[in-house]
Amino acid sequence: MKLHILAIAAHPDDVELSCAGTLIKHARAGQATGIIDLTQGEMGTRGSIELRMQEADAAAKVMGVKVRENAKMADGFFRNDEDHLRILIPYIRHYQPDIVIANAINDRHPDHGRGGRFIADACFLAGLRKVETFRDGVAQAPWRPKRIYHMIQDRHYEPSFIVDISDTFDQKMESIRCYKSQFHDPASDEPVTYIATEHFFNNIISKDAIVGKRIGVRYGEGFISENIPGISNLDNLLLPELP
Repeated sequence: MKLHILAIAAHPDDVELSCAGTLIKHARAGQATGIIDLTQGEMGTRGSIELRMQEADAAAKVMGVKVRENAKMADGFFRNDEDHLRILIPYIRHYQPDIVIANAINDRHPDHGRGGRFIADACFLAGLRKVETFRDGVAQAPWRPKRIYHMIQDRHYEPSFIVDISDTFDQKMESIRCYKSQFHDPASDEPVTYIATEHFFNNIISKDAIVGKRIGVRYGEGFISENIPGISNLDNLLLPELP
């Protein structure tokens, strides 16, 4: 299955929190999207692996992605080394994405920053024909995505560009709420974590509203591109005027 956009992130719920609105927008347009979670989020304070996987599946359905796989690397302990790169490269070659969305380049959680660099390196190496990989016993052809964009997660960074998600924001929030074990639940007796506070959802809403305001829309998601994106003409940068 060839995908137009493949989002790769360290933990289940990274994608939902940071770029779900963009993925939903492209899925609605009929483009094939998918997600690779590097880990099962097993180091998370709340919930369990089994529950997290159920929540990830439910969120994938809300976002309309064609596929969601988990590489089952060690949460908190995966590394940007040859062994791990050889696990991720076959996914990239199998799905042949034109665009990869990766973790932030640097962030509060060390898995995010390490993951961002790791994913970018894997995308480059996936294009080298002398790097041999196999899937289901079949040798894979090289494939390098045309673009890699890094999501902006907990820490604020100046975005390279912003996607208007005003029409997909509600669906994004629905996908986030699929992770009931991770977020605020007054009936839960599990420890309250950074993302399980009563006001965390308000932080998400405020963040996307502030980002959207930068381009004159209600909600937006920002991305960082280490390379300068090209456009075919200046009209590509125009958004419809607000009523």
